[in-house]
Formats: sequence, C-alpha cells, structure tokens
Amino acid sequence: MGKLIKNHWARLIVLTASVYQILAALEGFFWPKIFWDFLTKNLDGAVKPFPILQIMNLIFGLIGLAWEWPLAPIVKMLPGLHRSMEARLVVYPLSALAAALLYQATNPAIYYLIGVGIYFWAYSEGETVCPEPWTVPKRARPGKGQAFNKVDDDLDLEARETRYQIWDTAWMLSM
Repeated sequence: MGKLIKNHWARLIVLTASVYQILAALEGFFWPKIFWDFLTKNLDGAVKPFPILQIMNLIFGLIGLAWEWPLAPIVKMLPGLHRSMEARLVVYPLSALAAALLYQATNPAIYYLIGVGIYFWAYSEGETVCPEPWTVPKRARPGKGQAFNKVDDDLDLEARETRYQIWDTAWMLSM
C-alpha cells in the first residue's frame, strides 16, 4: 500500500464542494433564501431583489472548479498559482463563508472546511502540489546521490535543521 497523498484527497473534496456550490447558486436564483434568516432579516438584501450572494457563490464555485480541475494551458500560464497550497488556504475559507450564507449551499460550506483542513494537514507535512495535474510526486532514489528530498533541496542548511527539529519535537509529543 502506498502513502496517502493528502492534497489529492483534498482536491477531490474541494471539487465536490465546487460543483455543489455552482448547482446551489443556480438553484438560489430561483428560490432565494439566506440560511440565517431565522436569526435576522438584515441579510435578506443579499439574495433579493438583486442576487448578489448567488452570483458570489457562482463565481467562487467556478474558481474552485477551474483551480482544482485545471486545463493544461491554464497550468502553463499560471504554474505558481496552480501549485500554491497557501493561496488555496486563503481562498477556500472565503468560498466556505459565501456558501454558508446561502441556504442551498450549506453542505458545500462544510465540504470546503473539510478540504481546507486536509490541505492544511498536507501543507504542514511538507507536501507539494505536482507541476503536472493529477500526477504523483517523484520519489527520490536512494543510492543515486540524493540524500534529501526535493523540498529540502530548496532550503538552506539552517532552515533544514530547524525543520527536522520541529518534526522531532512533534514526533516526541505524539508518543
């Protein structure tokens, strides 16, 4: 059995949330409703008479779908954005917030939060998003002169030692 590639798992969850959010936004155009209307009527202006929240959810859903299921020309045009887990950790909570406000999109909000949690887990373990979509990371071949993995090649010696000290401390605390 192989290792779980957490950013691929998070990608599938966020893809599901994005498609669900798009469908919920389209449904919201026909049946506009704020999820929190039982607490206050102040937010009703976001869904009717002009569908601001539905349009925001549609845009966030399309962004999530385009980001997680990238076309090759887009990846070649914006490779840094495609590989950035940090940007995902900033944008997807905003998508979850927009989804949590619309009655039809409360489930995608939960899916987004789960996906963000898994992306954070992957980021904290040092995973990287591969340059080519839906590929697995290349393994370092021991015996070929590669003592460290690709992530460590970009770090200077002091940063590498700090990272290993943090990992050792986390490992000791988990016991």
